[in-house]
Amino acid sequence: MPSDHFLFAKLSWPEIDAAAQAGKLILLPIATIEDHGLHLPVDTDVVITTAICLETARLIPDEVLLMPTVQYGYSPHHIDFPGTVTIGWSTFVEYLLDILRSLIYHGFRKILIVNGHGSNGPLGEMAARLGVVEHPESQCAFVSWWELADVRKAVADFRESAVTSHACELETSLYLAADPEWVQMDKAHKDISVPMSPHFYSDLAGGRPRSGFKNPVRLTEYWSTVTENGVKGDPTKATPAKGRIIIEAAAGELAAIIRELKERPVRPRIPHQSHRRGGEV
Repeated sequence: MPSDHFLFAKLSWPEIDAAAQAGKLILLPIATIEDHGLHLPVDTDVVITTAICLETARLIPDEVLLMPTVQYGYSPHHIDFPGTVTIGWSTFVEYLLDILRSLIYHGFRKILIVNGHGSNGPLGEMAARLGVVEHPESQCAFVSWWELADVRKAVADFRESAVTSHACELETSLYLAADPEWVQMDKAHKDISVPMSPHFYSDLAGGRPRSGFKNPVRLTEYWSTVTENGVKGDPTKATPAKGRIIIEAAAGELAAIIRELKERPVRPRIPHQSHRRGGEV
């Protein structure tokens, strides 16, 4: 069998059944197709999230099955840029939930969704929550790769740009590490022209652009109103080495999360309504 025997889509149904019986965890990457400046392909979120999840699975190949990446997500605010493909929010939640339902039906009880696109966040988390509500015998968890503590620490050690938001130093470095032949660095241009204020800004790595800035308030405006070329940050500071550091940091922490989730007990629900407990108080 090839070394990447953790790839869900490459297994036969008896092998998948055996994996469920063995208690393997499902790793489900989600992303989207949208603009990423003049220098990156529209599949940037897909490539980055897939690379991180592949690296994670290779660290613990006998403990996980890696699902194919969900390539289309929720991205209506990017629609002014050609190439963006967006799915309605309710359709997207229900689509993810159907994936979870299928996996749980097959016997998988531990599922981790790894997100690679900002606006997928609330929807991916909702799908995970609904998976648990419908199937309390399961544990469906959710995380966005840039929110991992080890990623933020690694980025803080090397970042050269004040803002890391979109098609920026981080994402460009990650694409350079994952699939460099598609990156057109000669077309990479810095763009942080949008006005920023203490509560209205964004930074993937949790940084604060200037002294006196607070935790940001979430405001998602049409992307064409905040950038001319689709970039928010400085991709000219990107290097493959930085991307490799991020991939390794993310994979290491995700592997730890997976092991922690696998060990977490599934506790039974306890209804506290008297009529559901046979009149007991």
